[in-house]
Amino acid sequence: MNHPQRVAVLGAGPMGLAVAYQLARDGHTPVIFEADDRVGGMTASFDFGGLKIERYYHFHCISDAGFLTMLDELGLADRMRWTETKMGYWFDKRLQAWGNPVALLKFKGLSLTAKIRYGLHAFLSTKRKREDWRPLDHIEATGWIRRWVGEEAWRSLWQRLFDYKFYDYSDNLSAAWIWSRIRRIGTSRYSMFREKLGYLEGGSDTLLHGMQQWITNHGGEFRLSTPVTRVVIENGAVKGVDTPTGFEAFDKVVSTVPLPFVPRIMPDLPADILAKFSALKNVAVVCVIAKLRKPVTENFWLNTNDDDMDIPGLVEYTNLRPLDQHVVYVPFYMPGEHPKYAEADEVFTGKVRRYLKTINPSLTDEDFIDIRANRYRYAQPICPPGYLESIPPRKLPVHGLWVADTSHYYPEDRGISESIDFGRRMAREAV
Repeated sequence: MNHPQRVAVLGAGPMGLAVAYQLARDGHTPVIFEADDRVGGMTASFDFGGLKIERYYHFHCISDAGFLTMLDELGLADRMRWTETKMGYWFDKRLQAWGNPVALLKFKGLSLTAKIRYGLHAFLSTKRKREDWRPLDHIEATGWIRRWVGEEAWRSLWQRLFDYKFYDYSDNLSAAWIWSRIRRIGTSRYSMFREKLGYLEGGSDTLLHGMQQWITNHGGEFRLSTPVTRVVIENGAVKGVDTPTGFEAFDKVVSTVPLPFVPRIMPDLPADILAKFSALKNVAVVCVIAKLRKPVTENFWLNTNDDDMDIPGLVEYTNLRPLDQHVVYVPFYMPGEHPKYAEADEVFTGKVRRYLKTINPSLTDEDFIDIRANRYRYAQPICPPGYLESIPPRKLPVHGLWVADTSHYYPEDRGISESIDFGRRMAREAV
């Protein structure tokens, strides 16, 4: 083993925690800097009127090997629970079943030809091997989908999902990235007709605090509410980091903060590398979470196609993880520069009240116990065709400096398991 090194890890989301965990496991000393007052990043929980719950929805698939391995190593595997879940579609002002061949055949408002083409595309996308994605990297996603499913199925089942997730970016996305999303949900099925998803008892905090405790017990340190203001680079090598409390020297620095922050905290990088970071785009999210006295539907995931709703869908979380009250997440995705992102929280919470009462007319104002909105500016990277070539290398041309975020495991969509796998691998490379 190499001699023990002291490594600064920027960001305490799942990837940063995985980096620190692996470093400590290999005998090094990670020091984790986090601007927030808690670990977790987008996975972190908050106090929702006495209920500790994630600010943004999360779920686990049976294929999430990196996540499940981590639970085993931490002795937390017995906290994992699997639930058979259902999908639905709010289409043509009615609630319909979705997510399996029978639901597709019974779906109202779509011709048989459109159903067959849609189903064939979904089936073949799920069966495409994980390592065979590169031919899709340079293909534009909407054209790829339309060629497979036809205009009718595109307009009815796909177009609104793109328009209300990516807005002006929707016609310039990589087919490889969209394929990976289809495949992940498809492989969560344990039969053609049944879907099984997982949750942790205690929510994501069970994993996050398990990792935090393990890292601390094995020599790691956490500096919460301590943003790194600058990574200090001299003579082509990293020297350490500046924070509001001063300078600290380190052998290596591994950053897992969103890539758009990198030019701000690493202004001394070569100009061509800084340009690569500055060219990357992200969408933001305003995620409304509602606590209700009764369920909205029986579905965990509900896609929506309604001219009166500017959302691609919603997640009825308690149809996966049972809680004392019914919890629904309703995400509004949009570019961070879009005027809608500047609107008040009350605009979004008011829409959610209307949308949920439209989907389930038996809901009344009295059924809403609490409702909040959480925001994250860099929620989702935009991955255009050829995105693989535009991602800056994680090993930068500065001795001892590694930089990555969820963009780096493209074409996989951002996820806890993918972040854990990637973070552990990067930690091994860095030392």
